[in-house]
Amino acid sequence: MQAVVVYESMYGNTRTIAEALGDGLRSVFDTTVVPVGDASKEVLAAADLVAVGGPTHGHSLSRASTRKAAADAARVKALRLDASSDGLGLREWFDAADRHPQAIAVAFDTRLRLHSSVTGRAGRGIARRLRRCGFSDVRDAGSFFVDRNNELLPGEAERAAAWARDFVRDLPRTEEKETP
Repeated sequence: MQAVVVYESMYGNTRTIAEALGDGLRSVFDTTVVPVGDASKEVLAAADLVAVGGPTHGHSLSRASTRKAAADAARVKALRLDASSDGLGLREWFDAADRHPQAIAVAFDTRLRLHSSVTGRAGRGIARRLRRCGFSDVRDAGSFFVDRNNELLPGEAERAAAWARDFVRDLPRTEEKETP
């Protein structure tokens, strides 16, 4: 079985979570983790599971303007930008995405650890867009938290890997048919 974890990341936090989710999925899935700019239709075509995540910007998914603001903030605060940060965002990627009704989809995000009514949750918008792409089985991996200095809180990557291990453990198994 094939899984693809697609992420958008500005400072590397969402990439770290995506990689941790990928590690947790590998017990069942042949898993590829890719930045959104590399998540081509060909990469997704054979996927049985597609996990998609991004940072929460302005209560939802990033926009070109919020990505520019994050890049500007990185220069001012001496933050390191993720190598994929200057490319395509999830909003634009979803606009061109194909339908994948056969695959399970998982949404996740990174955000400050405050109530979602204060921060918003990119994962909600991701889940909504996954449904628009025809995924009929959309799951929520939840939010993974960063501090005010844009660093993952301790234990968040481990929590993501544990979530993925629990997720695959609870998936119904399909028996492989023997060929005569």
